Order: sequence, then C-alpha cells, then structure tokens
Amino acid sequence: MKIAVFPGSFDPITNGHIDLIKRALPIFDKVIIAIGYNSNKTSGMFSIEERQEFIAKSVKGIGNTEIATYEGLTINFCKKVKANTILRGLRNTVDFEFEKSIAQMNKELAPDIETMFLFTNPEFSAINSSIVRDIIRNGGNANQFLPFEL
Repeated sequence: MKIAVFPGSFDPITNGHIDLIKRALPIFDKVIIAIGYNSNKTSGMFSIEERQEFIAKSVKGIGNTEIATYEGLTINFCKKVKANTILRGLRNTVDFEFEKSIAQMNKELAPDIETMFLFTNPEFSAINSSIVRDIIRNGGNANQFLPFEL
C-alpha cells in the first residue's frame, strides 16, 4: 500500500492544503494528514481537537484519508504508520529552499522514505495558515481561505 504522510500544524487547515490532498489521492492509496505538535510549546490558535474537527469536516468524502497527531520526528511517525512518502506543498522559492533542507536531512535519517513536493495551484499560492490566523485574530472574515465555516 502506498501511504503518504502530509505533516503540518494545520492551524487551521486551508483551501491550499485541501487542494494538495485532493491532488495526492490519485497517486497514493491513503493520505494521512498528520498534525505535528510539540508539548513544550504553546498549542497555537486552535486546539489539536479543533484542528482534527476542521480537518474531518474538510476531507469528508474526498478519498482515503486519515487524521492523526504525532510528536517528534516526522520520519519516525512515517515508520510507525508504514508510510513510504512525506507529502509537502510548495508555494514559492522560499518554501522550496526550506523544504529542500528538511527533505535532505530526512533522507539521511531514513533513506527508504521519500519526500514528494507538489506545487500549489496559483489560486492558492498566497494562502498560508499564518496569514489566515492573523485575519481571524484581528476580527476579519477568513472563510474564503478555509474549506469549512468558522
């Protein structure tokens, strides 16, 4: 079974994330949307439970997806769930340089796990969770960037 792990904070999940998941589903038998967290840090704007709920609403009926949480190295989580691929989205060259370094380190640590990059479709390239959180935090309506209603 070809399993991809799509790791992130998903604080919150955006239309860009959902687009990547939909585009990855024909390539993989299952996509695990993995909410990474660090118990030593603040939890973010939304709780892990809220993020899981938002993701569940957003992926309902779009294919073989699973929602999970994990702490620690993504490659260790991949091994645990028997995933052979880490899925990452790229919006721009800044994302590429950052993600390339992580992918290269992961390859050194786990040579049997590949990282696959999908470029964001242009209509989603400006959307990121940090900006969406800023809109929400400042009383704006971010629903046009989200696959669910806040």
